[in-house]
Amino acid sequence: MNVRDLMQTEVITLSLYDHLAIAEDIMRLGRVRHLPVLDGDRPVGLISQRDLFRAGMSSVLELEPGSNQQWLEKVVVQDVMTRDVETIHPDQPMRSAVETMLEKKIGCLPVVEDGGLVGLISETDCLSYLAHLLQTGELRQKLPELTE
Repeated sequence: MNVRDLMQTEVITLSLYDHLAIAEDIMRLGRVRHLPVLDGDRPVGLISQRDLFRAGMSSVLELEPGSNQQWLEKVVVQDVMTRDVETIHPDQPMRSAVETMLEKKIGCLPVVEDGGLVGLISETDCLSYLAHLLQTGELRQKLPELTE
């Protein structure tokens, strides 16, 4: 199985000059934890929920939620995004993706082909597939062996 077989192809992205308030709204409303940052169609970074948390002044100053939103409206994505993001090619085996995420302790990999973003593979995608494999294994155990 290759990354192409499990990756999400409808990926919400940000540009370098979007404000963090937009990222927060997308993450909250779309229930996503990672947003690739593009310069044109080329991935140049990643914003995660953790990045947003770190950037939120309210975590340090305990501001009211409205004040935090005002702060996030002033900060641009390129100032807090993770740069030098690990990526993977869609034709790489899923095992490579999983091993990279485990080794680097990251939750997703932007999938890049010919320099452009074509998808995203996340730990959630991997766990969903693992659940499918486990269910299939359980079903096979319940089936009686077929004899010739």
